[in-house]
Amino acid sequence: VYTFLPLGLRVLNKVENIIREEMEAVGGQEMLMPSLHPKKNWVQTGRWDDLDNLFKFKSFYSKNEYALGPTHEEIITPLMKQYIISHKDLPFSIFQIQTKFRDEKRAKAGLLRGREFIMKDLYSFHATEKDSQAYYKKVTEAYKRIFERVGLGDITYLTTASGGTFSDYSHEFQVLTASGEDTIFVAEAKKLAVNQDIVKEEKTWFSVPATKLKKEKAIEVGNIFKLKTKYAKAFGLQWRDSKGKAQDVIMNCYGIGLPRVVGAIVEVFHDKDGIIWPNTVAPYTAHLVALKGAEKEADKLYDELTKNGIEVLYDDREVSAGEKFADADLIGIPQRVVVSSKTLEKDSVELKMRNKSKETLVKIDSLHEIFKKTSK
Repeated sequence: VYTFLPLGLRVLNKVENIIREEMEAVGGQEMLMPSLHPKKNWVQTGRWDDLDNLFKFKSFYSKNEYALGPTHEEIITPLMKQYIISHKDLPFSIFQIQTKFRDEKRAKAGLLRGREFIMKDLYSFHATEKDSQAYYKKVTEAYKRIFERVGLGDITYLTTASGGTFSDYSHEFQVLTASGEDTIFVAEAKKLAVNQDIVKEEKTWFSVPATKLKKEKAIEVGNIFKLKTKYAKAFGLQWRDSKGKAQDVIMNCYGIGLPRVVGAIVEVFHDKDGIIWPNTVAPYTAHLVALKGAEKEADKLYDELTKNGIEVLYDDREVSAGEKFADADLIGIPQRVVVSSKTLEKDSVELKMRNKSKETLVKIDSLHEIFKKTSK
């Protein structure tokens, strides 16, 4: 269980906003469901005793039993009975970004596997399998855009995985990194992969012999499932066709673990000195460092940049320049700006990109445009 401190929370919020934008772009409406789930909902699906990672407890006062939500099929499905009546109410998609709880036997790897974490879960509801499949593909493309926008697109693979009790296969989004806890087999040219758990089930994947796939370590940052009618049947979620005949609603679910995304970004973008945040999720656009004798000009520059909408972390501490530079590298904001008496002699500041080794001298009045371009 971890706490997000101010810098980490800013990153988490930026990841969340990107996800929200892409979910709304595919028609998802945001809502917020409870974390506290009545036992009866889980008994109705048969999962109260089947899942070994449920946090369960009994109310001291009412003696009723509850679970802390590890997922929300048991809440969203009965809720939708109030809103889905006929074919006119479908298709429909709704999502939330909320805290989940899972009693992991071996919580490990920091943000990558915890007992409490924030997750985006989207649920979609359909009248036909054809419509379900079309929306499944639509969200798949939205997920690709999300991982592209957070900086992980080039190394994120759409990975075929077990479908569990729902279908033959599901899909995961796996980020290649040596520190990953999953093993996948990659068809690099096709940007596709298959999970180790099922790779032996077929001799050929994606028209590539299984023996030719490349073995890689990866971090799972998202998954999508076809739930079919499993939960609709459990709760009696149906729609009526034009002839008045009742049909079970077809469901899909789509999840992204936000702390996992943040953790994967750090695992991929770092060096021996610290983190190297991608521009789109960095806690700030610029890290402003004031050296001794240049404090007043640095104050003025900070005010000017922030008034122009540039996110600036200002280090005005009374510590050595070396300590400030080391902390700037550790924090990993994309651009470091140093204001010193020497640079001010040329109406300039020293600009260093976190992913570059050398600094450059730039005019103070050009900073605003530089930051506007790099923050996009």
